[in-house]
Amino acid sequence: MWLRDSSAQVWPYLPLTKEDPTLRHLIEGVIRRQTRCILIDPYANAFMADLSAPPLTWSRTDKTGLKQGVGERKWEVDSLCYPLRLAHGYWKHTGDTSPFDAQWRSAARLIIDTFRTQQRKQGDGPYHFQRASPSPTETLFAGIGFPVNPVGLIASGFRPSDDACIFPFLVPSNLFAVASLHHLAEIANAVHDTTLADDATVLAKEVAQALQQHAIATTPQGTIWAYEVDGYGSQLLMDDANVPSLLGLPYIDASPDAALYARTRAFVWSERNPWFFKGTAGEGIGGPHEGDSMIWPMSQIIYALTSQHDAEIRRAIDMLKGAAHGYGFMHESYNKNDAKKFTRAWFAWANTLFGELIGEVAATKPELLRA
Repeated sequence: MWLRDSSAQVWPYLPLTKEDPTLRHLIEGVIRRQTRCILIDPYANAFMADLSAPPLTWSRTDKTGLKQGVGERKWEVDSLCYPLRLAHGYWKHTGDTSPFDAQWRSAARLIIDTFRTQQRKQGDGPYHFQRASPSPTETLFAGIGFPVNPVGLIASGFRPSDDACIFPFLVPSNLFAVASLHHLAEIANAVHDTTLADDATVLAKEVAQALQQHAIATTPQGTIWAYEVDGYGSQLLMDDANVPSLLGLPYIDASPDAALYARTRAFVWSERNPWFFKGTAGEGIGGPHEGDSMIWPMSQIIYALTSQHDAEIRRAIDMLKGAAHGYGFMHESYNKNDAKKFTRAWFAWANTLFGELIGEVAATKPELLRA
């Protein structure tokens, strides 16, 4: 169970929890299970269904501190943000604070402590990871990634694609962390843990200030969010399809500046982004995970979910119909010139997002679904 995917795949069901007590009980169970997992190891991104089982087969020779119950140990900032997003969404829809017991608050405290450790003000911290692989995106340089200047941002070993960061300060994940820490503070105040709430708020403010100082890049078209930075002045200008992405910032409530986002959006959905592909079968964002010319339907879904323009939404839906190529389901990626060339016939995260998109459009702009 990936912390990110398990959160994302139940997220669209939250509005139904008031009417369906069984569904509400299920999502409460996800929150409680994630709490147990985080307490096992906050640096792990995936856990085994049977916590006594060995890790995933491809993880067993990794040079890292694998603990019992961990499936894979790629440190990704977003892996700790998604459970906070789910917890906050559950509380807002149900008003139920019962999952936020002492164990949950211990996990929340561990999330804050882990984020602080990975600001790397006191050195590199305890996390390390190396994997024997022909792909450089599967391992970390020297086990910790490339150097950073500790300016208040949170270092991430890997992106939400599970690919290694180039510069460890991954900007969309840091923006997601700010939003998630504010969500944590709201819940903590609701359960009368003011110390936890204050600590989350202070850290969120520090990271937000560091983002303003170090994560904004200047381009001929104006300032935009960088994708990754190192605190020394180096900036990587790109976007990846996996969320948190720069394109998806409004979707995760992590876009504090509308004008800055609009310029960033124009950049990432253009050939100025090295991972944007446009061909006869469609256009969209991919990433190193599947490589050149491979569009991820996830990016097209996020493009529609974050759009304010009917023509963009309709265009995205049309491309998604073509991308499914008769299967009736979303793939992980497909070739920009040939939808028959794809990876994964079934990609659960993208299918969940597609369902969320269609549900939202059906409720707000049903005319866009008519042929």
